Amino acid sequence: MGEMANSAVEFYPKRGGGGAETNHAGDFGVTLEELRSLMELRGPEALQKIQDSFGDAEGLCQRLKSSTSDGLSDNPTDLEKRRQVFGQNFIPPKKPKTFLQLVWEALQDVTLIILEIAAIISLGLSFYQPPGHESCGKASGGAEDEGEAEAGWIEGAAILLSVICVVLVTAFNDWSKEKQFRGLQSRIELEQRFAVVRNGNVIQIPVAEMVVGDMAQVKYGDLLPADGVLIQGNDLKIDESALTGESDHVRKSADKDPMLLSGTHVMEGSGRMLVTAVGVNSQSGIIFTLLGAGEGEEEKKEKKGRCKKEEKQRLDVAKKQDGAVAMEMQPLKSAEGGEVEEREKKKSNVPKKEKSVLQGKLTKLAVQIGKAGLVMSAITVIILVLYFVIETFVVEGRSWLPECTPIYVQYFVKFFIIGVTVLVVAVPEGLPLAVTISLAYSVKKMMKDNNLVRHLDACETMGNATAICSDKTGTLTTNRMTVVQSYINDQHFREIPDPSQINPNTLEKLVNGISVNCAYTSKIMPPDVEGGLPKQVGNKTECGLLGFLLDLKRDYAPVREQIPEEKLYKVYTFNSVRKSMSTVVQMPDGSFRLYSKGASEILLKKCSSILGANGEVRSFKPRDRDEMLKKVIEPMACEGLRTICIAYRDLPCDPEPDWENEAEIVTDLTCITVVGIEDPVRPEVPEAIRKCQKAGITVRMVTGDNINTARAIAAKCGIIQPGDDFLCLEGKEFNRRIRNEKGEIEQERIDKIWPKLRVLARSSPTDKHTLVKGIIDSTVLEQRQVVAVTGDGTNDGPALKKADVGFAMGIAGTDVAKEASDIILTDDNFSSIVKAVMWGRNVYDSISKFLQFQLTVNVVAVIVAFTGACITQDSPLKAVQMLWVNLIMDTFASLALATEPPTEALLLRKPYGRNNPLISLTMMKNILGHGVYQLVIIFSLLFVGEKIFDIDSGRNAPLHSPPSEHYTIIFNTFVLMQLFNEINARKIHGERNVFDGIFGNPIFCSIVLGTFGVQIVIVQFGGKPFSCAPLNMEQWLWCLFVGVGELLWGQVIATVPTSHLKCLKEAGHGPGTDEMTEDELAEDEEEIDHAERELRRGQILWFRGLNRIQTQMRVVKAFRSSLYDGIEKPASRNSIHNFMAHPEFLINDFIHNIPLIDDTDIDDESEWSRHNHHFLPDTPNRNNNAIESGVYHLNLPTGPDGHWTTPSRQLYPLLAVETSL
Repeated sequence: MGEMANSAVEFYPKRGGGGAETNHAGDFGVTLEELRSLMELRGPEALQKIQDSFGDAEGLCQRLKSSTSDGLSDNPTDLEKRRQVFGQNFIPPKKPKTFLQLVWEALQDVTLIILEIAAIISLGLSFYQPPGHESCGKASGGAEDEGEAEAGWIEGAAILLSVICVVLVTAFNDWSKEKQFRGLQSRIELEQRFAVVRNGNVIQIPVAEMVVGDMAQVKYGDLLPADGVLIQGNDLKIDESALTGESDHVRKSADKDPMLLSGTHVMEGSGRMLVTAVGVNSQSGIIFTLLGAGEGEEEKKEKKGRCKKEEKQRLDVAKKQDGAVAMEMQPLKSAEGGEVEEREKKKSNVPKKEKSVLQGKLTKLAVQIGKAGLVMSAITVIILVLYFVIETFVVEGRSWLPECTPIYVQYFVKFFIIGVTVLVVAVPEGLPLAVTISLAYSVKKMMKDNNLVRHLDACETMGNATAICSDKTGTLTTNRMTVVQSYINDQHFREIPDPSQINPNTLEKLVNGISVNCAYTSKIMPPDVEGGLPKQVGNKTECGLLGFLLDLKRDYAPVREQIPEEKLYKVYTFNSVRKSMSTVVQMPDGSFRLYSKGASEILLKKCSSILGANGEVRSFKPRDRDEMLKKVIEPMACEGLRTICIAYRDLPCDPEPDWENEAEIVTDLTCITVVGIEDPVRPEVPEAIRKCQKAGITVRMVTGDNINTARAIAAKCGIIQPGDDFLCLEGKEFNRRIRNEKGEIEQERIDKIWPKLRVLARSSPTDKHTLVKGIIDSTVLEQRQVVAVTGDGTNDGPALKKADVGFAMGIAGTDVAKEASDIILTDDNFSSIVKAVMWGRNVYDSISKFLQFQLTVNVVAVIVAFTGACITQDSPLKAVQMLWVNLIMDTFASLALATEPPTEALLLRKPYGRNNPLISLTMMKNILGHGVYQLVIIFSLLFVGEKIFDIDSGRNAPLHSPPSEHYTIIFNTFVLMQLFNEINARKIHGERNVFDGIFGNPIFCSIVLGTFGVQIVIVQFGGKPFSCAPLNMEQWLWCLFVGVGELLWGQVIATVPTSHLKCLKEAGHGPGTDEMTEDELAEDEEEIDHAERELRRGQILWFRGLNRIQTQMRVVKAFRSSLYDGIEKPASRNSIHNFMAHPEFLINDFIHNIPLIDDTDIDDESEWSRHNHHFLPDTPNRNNNAIESGVYHLNLPTGPDGHWTTPSRQLYPLLAVETSL
């Protein structure tokens, strides 16, 4: 990596130009180059370099004119100067496509190109004056009137004009979509803030405003936004897999390995770091530059481009030589850079997970309709040409005369144009547009409902959700913790005790134990408004405990001033394995005291004594513990309180204990108190959950809390109702039930549990992932379940990724969780999820409405053009008219119908499910019913219209003849019927009142009225270009009458019960699991325009997979014998800590192949499978199974279902260990 990153320095432009740089560097005691080369070192080398160059980290801090305690001053000129010298903390995004580029792309549409060519030929020919030969037969007829012949060019010009219209509209839509996407992106970027110290105060600033020299506070769950040097850390562990591909967590400490890199995740602990490199100069920035994310520079300087090429070649060589280098080149999602990646993914439309359900169904439908249209238009052209040829040369027996050629050609061109028009109307190019508009509109509106959507398709998937697995704390509850009960000195206090009731000695230990053993970032601030509740900053449970001290008339601040964070001797931070946090302080006499707090049942197991009635220490035996569980903890838990135990232990200074041996240190404790913390249920949650249940969505609660607490809260929320048949399990029990004797998870066993499971308590993140995966992979019900999951912790990443829709908490969520999610809940509130469901269903319905409307128009227009052409040699609807119809149908209707606001009624029906057809029987009935009505009317008008209205017939008119009233009436009636049918299309479930809520949608009203207005203008003043003759009042009224007939006919159709129409078929089923057609594969291939990067990524994943398998094999061999023994003797499971030796390994490297948060692995599975599918055995549904089992497919035998067969499962005894967690 060093060699590569150094060479990166050569070709990356120095910010601010060479000359300026040296002067600036004079102000700071260190240059950009020195800092960059420093950040390339790791571990001991880095420490050495810091000592040689700066003395120590303090020295570096002084050279950067910063302070380890107070950070930078908030002086704007100083900050600006730092930005100029060391760069800004953002990676420049790719330039958006300009409007002209989008126009050019819209012009690439095949049907439009054909139309343009036809129009140009038609134009050219219309200027040719044929000699007036009678001998050319009726072909020359109609050219008698000079003025008419002159107007021959109008049709061609009009077609060109309408093509331009269509193109501009499409380009504008794309442009606004791109703009919205950028807006969303910048909104997501602004969301990410980071805590830095300025002027001695901790403030949250947007990541982009961080500068070199800032003192940043890092804590559990952060995604580091810049490179830095650790100044002081507690038990800090970092997941650097994004940069190095190593999935083991790296321990960081100021005296061993202080280098923190951007784009890596904090898995445990906390600390302070001095920012040393930002933006393009940070490690992730350098890699982005190598990958050409900042491509703007390339175009400016060719020379630099050449360097880049050499660089790439060098990289390729390096890659061939050494897999490890390839891994380091892993493109990663740093906070800022990831967005660039994301954006490119969006642009190239590479599907996340798989194509969204809706897109899959629509693509399939559009392809089918398009093929049908193509066939129809081909037949139309062939029939017209044959008819003309036979009529002219056979029946009339003429011979082809050279001077008549242009006239004949002109006829053929006219036929061709008619054919193309049929095709244009048949192809529903409005479909993708409708989806985009509908999604973009929903996403914009969902912002107001506190849903920040990161992936567009998540919004629509949410409408299909059948299950929601929700966290408890903060999502279902308010996340405002208050201590309401306590057990101190053998007394159970039902409310906050008076300080005088507590032994002073106990009280002092309690105050110290809470003040010191809570993260110093947790504090209670005065309320924002007079008389409000005090503000809780930091971890809410800790704030609850600190609030308890304030209620006891004691303050934590003096204790913290006396023992500042630097003086803490050792900190074991909270994580999901320990479920506790401990801090060691050195007492004045040199001995040590350990304070511990954590889940009561876990911590009490480690207590051997307790502070009794007078504050004296008495022994605490297992018998006492059981009694305490029954008398104190269970009653508290059953009232929905979280129980936290606070304990301490004194340790001698000589010999000094071995602090790394945690199991020996955190044991033999003395219990000070057990407190019950209340976290009240959010008032709006029970109602929201009732709505979910009505809507056919099962809500499950997955929490780390005690089972009694969990059950009590679930009952308060209405997740479980008395008398229901449901399961509430603890993580351990759940694991026991889903595994076989070998400790492997079996789908059949999960299938027995999940349908009834409502509460999973004391669960680890891995359990959450197992449950989500189990529900998604389950085949028990005929519908595949669509699962939404909420998460806030770092370790929820895998579950959020696995779920169909992952919700991250905007307030309590860690960056890692947000990075893995699809939607961010900006208010952390469960009821916002219900709003998301409503919007999702609305998207689905909007598109169904549009489809119902569009297909009716399609069917009618195609049949009319086809039969008309066959019987009268001319389409009753002319090319330009067809294009206008196409414009109302596609663009305007998609706008009108896709922007219907959602109603509560959407939540009264069951979810559609993944394989439900897009076009239900009711919709099919509507389409065919209205189609019949329109065809009857139009054919009556076509064949007997001249008699009804007593006007000249427009049939069999020669070339260039003036527009007839007859055909104008047909055109006008057709459009008016579509307009009124658009109102019918607002309802798709057979409702009677189609006007319901129509004024709630101003867009719809304005589009219908606007179209009507334009239609009047076209008919009355359109003249030759639109082939329209003005109509009189009576004719208009008749047209309108027939149009309104649509609404009445709609009522008639609604009366016919769908169940009687057995003959109707549904259409637009979801793509079957195994049918990924060749075309689609081909399309997918084209979609990736960054093929090179994707290929490279494929190789990287490949190398990484191999390495991972090798390590696993090694570990497996090492573990095999000892593990099996351990599993057979359950006695050896008495303590969590037996498994502490390698907890990261257990959490990350089960077979799920999810290195804990390794975005690139997971997001790019799709490319993986695409580029490497020759590596994977061909399983019937390559999309799903091959990817999930990822690299492991290599040489493991697969069963017919694409899952591994047992021999390979036995390779992984590790799964068994997960049980013990």
